[in-house]
Amino acid sequence: MEVPILKQGDFLIATVQAALTDADLLHLRTALVQQVVRSRSRGVIVDVTSLDVMDSFASRTLRDLAHMIRLRGAETVIVGIQPEVAFAMVQLGLRLEDVATALDLEEGLAYLNQPSWRGISFLTPRQAKSSSGGFKARLAAALRSSLMTTARVSGMSNRLFATVSQPREAWGWACPA
Repeated sequence: MEVPILKQGDFLIATVQAALTDADLLHLRTALVQQVVRSRSRGVIVDVTSLDVMDSFASRTLRDLAHMIRLRGAETVIVGIQPEVAFAMVQLGLRLEDVATALDLEEGLAYLNQPSWRGISFLTPRQAKSSSGGFKARLAAALRSSLMTTARVSGMSNRLFATVSQPREAWGWACPA
């Protein structure tokens, strides 16, 4: 069964409309990776809302798909995993390690539209001092508006960088509202 792949701005959306065979999953993986390259997409959403079952091969294929797309410079979000499917996956020990998931398409798009950390990751001290409000203030504002969470600002030779690591609730003390 062919899975439709739609382009929405900088993102691709693949909606799985029925159960897929192993061959269909492999075809979807290949088609999405090729489409990311052709369309120079920043993100991919795979909507699995209609799936009632997700076996180990499907989980592994989705995880591998997300990692392949990340190697191409884009991010992947799996959306719409049904509660029963999630329960069964946990019971069977099936994991989607390092793959973003969201409840629905709207949340998946919100996740992909987060501010890119690439844009503020590396600033020289001069750039940090000259920016309005300073680097730490801009970083705190970006964190408050983001689903991502804490930041640790460190000096490294003549550069400043931030790393995101923990749940948003953990940094309330570090970045006051």
